[in-house]
Amino acid sequence: MLKENFNDLMSFLVIAKERSFTKAAAKLGVSQSALSHSIRALEERLELRLLTRTTRSVAPTEVGERLVNSLGPCFVEIETELEALRDMRDRPAGNIRLTAGEHAVDSILWPVLKPFLAAYPDINVEIVVDNTLTDIVTGRFDAGIRLGEQVAKDMVAVRIGPEMSMAVVGAPAYFTQYGVPGAPQELQHHRCINMRLPTMGGIYAWEFAKAECELKVRVDGQLTFNSLRQRVDAAVAGFGLAFLPEDAVAKEIANGSLVRVLKDWCDPFAGYYLYYPSRRQHTTAFALLVDALRFRR
Repeated sequence: MLKENFNDLMSFLVIAKERSFTKAAAKLGVSQSALSHSIRALEERLELRLLTRTTRSVAPTEVGERLVNSLGPCFVEIETELEALRDMRDRPAGNIRLTAGEHAVDSILWPVLKPFLAAYPDINVEIVVDNTLTDIVTGRFDAGIRLGEQVAKDMVAVRIGPEMSMAVVGAPAYFTQYGVPGAPQELQHHRCINMRLPTMGGIYAWEFAKAECELKVRVDGQLTFNSLRQRVDAAVAGFGLAFLPEDAVAKEIANGSLVRVLKDWCDPFAGYYLYYPSRRQHTTAFALLVDALRFRR
């Protein structure tokens, strides 16, 4: 009975995740009819309905959702332990899932991963580029990368980058036409390139700090993006001022296509951290990646 329940529960969790019998059957390597029979048998033994089926979709019932939340982490632990056993081979191996924002991937993660993956060909890494504050537990990620101030207190946090600074930049032609702001408050009278926050959907207020003074300025302009690269390009094209990570526009500042202003109002702040749940056991492959990413002065 235990073995039968285990197999059927595993099938149920895959269906609940994929929201499709077709996709779940392909992932499990079984027929749809066999999968349907397995779920029916499980529901009959439990005398509970676990899935709501329509012609277009499959979704867990309230009871099914409770089962997903209670059993899902247990199966993750089992998978993690099996991955750890694989690491007992001569070469570290396994799968690692990470979520990180666009800038963190470009500036920190990818430059480290290129030599890391070449050194460990049996380690597979999946990167989900997502600027939202993803829940890495429910998303079944091994770890996430965010700014230090955004990491929850109950997570293990490993510093992987230096302190950062933001930069207000614009094209030389823009300053010729509209002048140079002397203080952050004057940005309200300039054309600015806005960023829409991925979490709340609102427009990001530019944050400044100088000595003990901190302030936020809401700016207006013709363009709003939710990505970094387009804001850089729009600033170079003269559509307005942009507020961007300093390292993301270092090349443009060096070649003169962008000019930085209000530098004395952009104090450095905590950079990127890799974070993960303290209760989760990780594989040797994961430990190696953490060590490779760890910031060393």
